[in-house]
Amino acid sequence: PQETAADFDFTAAEVVAMGRLPHRERSAARDREICARALADAGVAHLAARGFQSLSGGEKQRVLIARALAQEPRVLVLDEPTNHLDIAHQLDVLRRVRASGPTVLAALHDLNLAAAHCDLLHVLHRGRVVASGPPAEVLSAALLAEVFGVRAHRVRHPETGATQFLFDPLTP
Repeated sequence: PQETAADFDFTAAEVVAMGRLPHRERSAARDREICARALADAGVAHLAARGFQSLSGGEKQRVLIARALAQEPRVLVLDEPTNHLDIAHQLDVLRRVRASGPTVLAALHDLNLAAAHCDLLHVLHRGRVVASGPPAEVLSAALLAEVFGVRAHRVRHPETGATQFLFDPLTP
């Protein structure tokens, strides 16, 4: 979720372990291994002993992603997974989630992050899918003007070649 509340100050490791509750193994050691791997995969192993309430918004977000990974899902559904994260952690989280294994369905409002990290995009407008496909095919200047009310200038990332955009308002 975009936001979460914790009434009790569980440690980050305990929050991640909650993801195992419906999937508990007969071996508690195996559950601990899965949780440790999820913490590492989300890049928050160093936060394991910290109280969840003491974490920044971005740290909490990354711990919640670790909790989701601890469930060993085949499909991971994320709503604004980069919410509360600085740019370095945004890039890191999307890279880590992509490498973690499951199919990922993510709602992202940052079109540059979506274009750089997603294989397929589905653009929604007024509750309907108006375009679907690879980012380079879907994200056109005309579509972005219609859906988001912006003028988009397509550029290529100099190192990755990924499609990126610079934006201006349609009206000054």
